[in-house]
Amino acid sequence: MTENPLRIAIIIGSTRAGRFGPTVGSWFADEAARREDMVVDIVDVADALPPSAFGTAVSDGFADVTASLQAADAYVVVTCEYNHSFPGTLKNLIDTHFSEWRAKPVGFVSYGGLAGGLRSVEHLRGVFAELHAVTVRDTVSFHAPWNWFGEDGTPQDAEGAGAAAKGMLDQLSWWGNALREARAVRPYGS
Repeated sequence: MTENPLRIAIIIGSTRAGRFGPTVGSWFADEAARREDMVVDIVDVADALPPSAFGTAVSDGFADVTASLQAADAYVVVTCEYNHSFPGTLKNLIDTHFSEWRAKPVGFVSYGGLAGGLRSVEHLRGVFAELHAVTVRDTVSFHAPWNWFGEDGTPQDAEGAGAAAKGMLDQLSWWGNALREARAVRPYGS
């Protein structure tokens, strides 16, 4: 383990019944946890929905999610594609936080039909740019993942998927370290 590993929050963005996100997210978390330069925290949108406009108190789960997002040096969003975009519950999580995202990198793992969730990723890039986050170029994408993952939760092409994960995590590591050092010297927005 490196002296000061990056804290990576892996966000599982789908809340639908029968969702495939936890399978993809768990696989990716295992890939990231193998690295000595990262510590992984999984944030599942299904565990904590934010307070409503009708005065519902902040749940413990939502407070835990907020703390995890604040502590993170970088993020990986695991997203499916619904109707050519990402889930509304993920948008709600993103929109109910602001400063947590600022001057931090975001990577993407997507899955879906023929497009592999890449249309979701393209929409998310604009959202995170507005929040002053930096998205990394490379993504990990699975088209029709239910055909690619075995019952044990690992991709059939473990080598190819692992290489894609490594490439994205290398970029996330570079940006995460660079931006963490920059924020320590000069807080963002000062």
